[in-house]
Amino acid sequence: MSTDENGPPSGGVLIVAAHPDDEVLGCGGVAARYAANGQRVNILILAEGATARDKVRSGGGMSAEVMALRDAAGAAAKVLGAKPPQFVGLPDNRMDTVPMLEVAKYVEEAVERIRPALIYTHHGGDLNIDHRITHQAVITACRSLPDSCVDAVYAFETLSSTEWSSNGTGPGFRPTRFVAIGDVLDQKLLALKCYETEMRDFPHARSMKAVEAQAALRGAEAGVTAAEAFEVVREIVRDA
Repeated sequence: MSTDENGPPSGGVLIVAAHPDDEVLGCGGVAARYAANGQRVNILILAEGATARDKVRSGGGMSAEVMALRDAAGAAAKVLGAKPPQFVGLPDNRMDTVPMLEVAKYVEEAVERIRPALIYTHHGGDLNIDHRITHQAVITACRSLPDSCVDAVYAFETLSSTEWSSNGTGPGFRPTRFVAIGDVLDQKLLALKCYETEMRDFPHARSMKAVEAQAALRGAEAGVTAAEAFEVVREIVRDA
């Protein structure tokens, strides 16, 4: 278990999120730390994140809400010091209607272009179907082939999804890696403020107060003031 972040190899970091705001909820603190250390932080967002709320779901059309979320994601990335996000635009909460091969191909293309050393993505047992498919697509795209650039894959938790799952959804989130974010927690919260339409009032799980409480809880589990927690999906050490 690690309570700090020393920065990845030169390939940088790729965060693969299902929806705009997941990247900040799941690993905004880690992203800010990498960026502050001079590492390249790239973000790939697979689904558009808005049309599931529509009475008539158009399949991902460029609605004002979708564009507003993209603007929010760009603003949040700037706060964290990450590069502007890349958007695929898959249908919100309907990624199960897209063949898995196609979803995995989007991730593969990003990995080939960016050549990241580390990848952060959703936990595979989340309640949200898009989160689970994103996890599976990342694992599929990042198979341990001889020429793979990916040295590690870490799964993050997403408030209002990970903790709402059940045993019938999949294995629960059991963190094995903790990253101290006490010095960048305010930066994470500032990035979340870019997603004003996505955040809720406490005691909703996706509220600022709940995000702070989660950071404090994970920090206490690791003996620091605040932390983000992850499951290690795969980690390759080349110079032990």
